Amino acid sequence: MTDNHDIHARIDDAKHVATDAARRTVDAVEHNPLAIVAGGLAIGALAGALIPRSEKEKELLAPLGRTLGERARGAIQAARDAGAGELQNAGLSKDAAKDQVKSLFQGIAKAATTAGSAAVKTAANKG
Repeated sequence: MTDNHDIHARIDDAKHVATDAARRTVDAVEHNPLAIVAGGLAIGALAGALIPRSEKEKELLAPLGRTLGERARGAIQAARDAGAGELQNAGLSKDAAKDQVKSLFQGIAKAATTAGSAAVKTAANKG
């Protein structure tokens, strides 16, 4: 009976660690929405680079592409300036933000390792 209780305790611990890691990830995303915007722009740029264009598309879309490019550059600069201003207002530096991201990923890695170990131990005990 003790083994069964121990297994359930380990499973509960793994659930708590995973839930905590997920909560910290959501908090990080909520506090760093510019990272989501940058990621979306990067994915869009990659998709656009991988899709081949015909000559007719190039001819018709070149002016639109230039206009959109100029607007995107302006939007990116505005977002960068606004983000930098908010970081300064909060008293955060680039290094502090990097440290927070590093800490978040270390926490996620630790949670994944702990959850994996618990799963392996549970599976081994059942065998």
